[in-house]
Amino acid sequence: MLEAQKNVDVVVVCDDGSDDLTGEIAEKLGAVVVRHNKNLGYGAALQSLFREARTLNADVLVTLDSDGQHDPEQIPTLVKPITEGDAEVVLGSRFIDENGTADMPFYRKMGIKAVTKLANGSGKNGVSDAQSGFRAYSKHALETLSMSENGMSASVELLRQVSKNDLKVCEVPITCKYSNGDGVETSTKNPVTHGASLIMSIVKLVVEDRPLPFLGVPGLLSLVIGVFFGVWMMQLYAIEHQIVTNIALASISFILIGFFMISTAITLYAITRLSHKMNGKHSTGA
Repeated sequence: MLEAQKNVDVVVVCDDGSDDLTGEIAEKLGAVVVRHNKNLGYGAALQSLFREARTLNADVLVTLDSDGQHDPEQIPTLVKPITEGDAEVVLGSRFIDENGTADMPFYRKMGIKAVTKLANGSGKNGVSDAQSGFRAYSKHALETLSMSENGMSASVELLRQVSKNDLKVCEVPITCKYSNGDGVETSTKNPVTHGASLIMSIVKLVVEDRPLPFLGVPGLLSLVIGVFFGVWMMQLYAIEHQIVTNIALASISFILIGFFMISTAITLYAITRLSHKMNGKHSTGA
């Protein structure tokens, strides 16, 4: 935190329900502390930091992880494209320069690349590091972007918001530490469960955003298959005067699944359309 203070005007720390003296120490060192009564997650912490930055009328918000992975001396590198008017959102990427991944464990590197590829597949702005928490946001970006995800998937949700709002985005190379001086990893999250959770969250975000192609089309296909099995069962019944249970169950199952997926897709589509209209009215009013 002391290093960060050398490169910014105000340091804001989110105490996400910690049971140590994080908040007290940060306050004594001069930081503005936002507290959560219980641990709400990475995304919830980001939401609180965004709100506090708006309250402080910040020109630029720089976010970095509190586990010591990021180098505060690189903050000016992230801020520069914004102050020069070249970008509204700047992402610190570990994959632009080989130094950024020099100490990165192989499994982590593969996992981040997989998540990034999946995230890029659902957005217009392809980036090289979708999971980097070292980012900078302009005042306009702060006023435009919003989050609903409380977990780690908030980083991907923000990228989708950046793409939807056509904000200018660029990446700059950063370095990252993955262990402290004693050789202990800075991140304590299980990489398998963490990666699986991120992928599921990305899938959820994509489905919520585009329900008709991702739910409606498969639902229609399931309905067609169910009808096919139903017709086949009726033909067999006409010949043998006996209902084939397996085929009948398959027909009923596919039809029910199809109806459920289609109805869910229509509902989500209606909600999404309504949300977009409401956001449009708020933007016009602003």
